[in-house]
Amino acid sequence: MTAAQIIELFQLEPLPVEGGLFRRYYGAEETIPRHALPARYTHPKPHGSAILYLHTPDTRSLLHRLKTDEIYHFYNGDPVALVLLNADRTHQIVTLGRDYAAGHVPYCVVPRGVWQGSLLAPGGEWALMGATMAPAYDDDDFELADRAFLLEQYPNAREWILCLT
Repeated sequence: MTAAQIIELFQLEPLPVEGGLFRRYYGAEETIPRHALPARYTHPKPHGSAILYLHTPDTRSLLHRLKTDEIYHFYNGDPVALVLLNADRTHQIVTLGRDYAAGHVPYCVVPRGVWQGSLLAPGGEWALMGATMAPAYDDDDFELADRAFLLEQYPNAREWILCLT
């Protein structure tokens, strides 16, 4: 299949601010009351949410961090570099993909508060992934990275920061 066929089949749309193409296919109907959530959340939240997410050569997920752990699932296509900037000022690159012998992984848990961004591996045509969160994602959970701040905090990740901000 082509990226265009996948976009049409799953009715994917551009993901504002962050980048990539997505469709939210699950949002829990039940809600967790505010008093039962950690203090970092400011309002009640659905129990969980899930999206389909597509990268093409023209897309990338800009560096951002979330208030909730996010679990990525690799479904099909070409490998994706997932860049993680950790609180201890180290960074790591996780390759989501199907070639497990080469070190690819089919999933990755990104802990809350870790800066994350991703893009399709060079030469790739598309990658279809999923992401799940519990409690559910909403826009209050999202913080877009500031390039100057990250360059100061993570000098060893300079190339990735310049690419994903």
